[in-house]
Amino acid sequence: MSVEKHQDPNVESVSVSSQNFEPAEERRLVRKLDGRILPITCLLYLFAYLDRSNLGNARLQGLPKDTLGGDPTGHLFDWVNSVFFFAYILCQVPATISSKLFPPRYWLAGVAIGWGLSSTLMSTTTNFGGLMTTRVFLGVFESGFGPVIPLYFSLFYTKEEMGLRMAYWFGFAAVAGAFGGLIAFGIQHAHATISNWRLLFIIEGCPAIVMGIVTIFFLPNRPESTTFFTDRERIIALDRMNRGTSGDVGARVTKGPFILQLLRKAAIFIGKLAHIVQAFRDWRCYAGGVIYFGLNCALASISAFLPTILTTLGFTKAAAQLLTVPPYALAAVMLVLFCYASDRMQSRGILMSVACTIGGIGYIILLTVHANIHARYFAVFCIVGGTYTTIGLIIAWYAHNMGSETKRATGIPIFMAIGQCGSVLGSHIFPLTEGPRYTKGFAVSCALEFLAAIVSLVLSYSYRRDNARRDKLYGKPDRSARVDTSELADKAPAFRYIT
Repeated sequence: MSVEKHQDPNVESVSVSSQNFEPAEERRLVRKLDGRILPITCLLYLFAYLDRSNLGNARLQGLPKDTLGGDPTGHLFDWVNSVFFFAYILCQVPATISSKLFPPRYWLAGVAIGWGLSSTLMSTTTNFGGLMTTRVFLGVFESGFGPVIPLYFSLFYTKEEMGLRMAYWFGFAAVAGAFGGLIAFGIQHAHATISNWRLLFIIEGCPAIVMGIVTIFFLPNRPESTTFFTDRERIIALDRMNRGTSGDVGARVTKGPFILQLLRKAAIFIGKLAHIVQAFRDWRCYAGGVIYFGLNCALASISAFLPTILTTLGFTKAAAQLLTVPPYALAAVMLVLFCYASDRMQSRGILMSVACTIGGIGYIILLTVHANIHARYFAVFCIVGGTYTTIGLIIAWYAHNMGSETKRATGIPIFMAIGQCGSVLGSHIFPLTEGPRYTKGFAVSCALEFLAAIVSLVLSYSYRRDNARRDKLYGKPDRSARVDTSELADKAPAFRYIT
């Protein structure tokens, strides 16, 4: 593996060429991209998700007793959990738009090191204020990662490839859930000189810092400026980036000092303000937010409360940590299978609706079956698998349906920010005082899962209707041809949505 070299500031970015190339050459390029981009971004997400979700495991290892005065009602823990999402929500849109002004590897490396430090420093806290502060910074730094990755992937992968790659990436959230349970189970039996929950934060926080340093040297920059490609590969990569759409030129490498380059990029970026306005006025961004709201309500409660919920089935705390692993493992497999099918069908909305329905059925079982432990544990598989699968699909859906790069950089964090409000709700609907039934939490999550299923179908129908109308007015376009989206974004006559 070669190290990504610093781009010479005097090198202008390569323009798109119409030169023909063989399919075998493209397949080799995709394998090369997969071999470099996927390991780095997937590991980053593994560590990001471990760091945001390890509170649920730390709760069973004495954190409330040591830092929250015992927290008999669970309300203080709920606020420590949810303050991450407040910071995440507020910073998502400005962070993602700002990321376009910097080389991706520097941006992603910086936020990874930042959240790794924040997570590690959680081990040093002794009170409620300290925990809240570190969780706020964790949310600030992670807000510059999650929404940026779909934007980054769209620079290298076509819409026929995006679903499976997003499944690999987001699947590591499920892997993190399983891996976190194993780590917590091991630490539960450790005999260290510090509290087990402090050791957990150190073990799960430091790898993000190391991975951030690796990112600086090995993650490719944009296709037009990275030295990861040969000249021939760059031609192919730029052709792929402009299939059915057109890439922005705002991140082009220009001559001159770094500050001057940054100012030039900012000036070009300001010229794209119309696409930012389009994103804020697009009702589909808010419809996606409704879906994401319901999913994140379930996801936040799963991350923070799944070990606690499993103890209500009669398992010990150590066994509950271990029993979180199988549902997450199934979720990873289910996510990959659904996303692979959606790439082949070029349809995501219907599969999202199916996955949401599976999650909703899981909550119905938890609400109606109280004595059968096997049925309730099966319901956990439905909830985790359905929720994770739908989130992976919707991120892939919006990564190519915005038309232009600038609109993606705005629209993706818009629907994600709305969705993270669901995470705040999910952090407060499972208070200890309502255990072991947790009727309110299960009922709210169930309703939101089915609402997400309905909205997914509405969005799919809307995209299909628009595609049919454009086919009737303008004819069917060449799917591999470049579409000029510089002015109209996804409203360009030759642009077609994934349904």
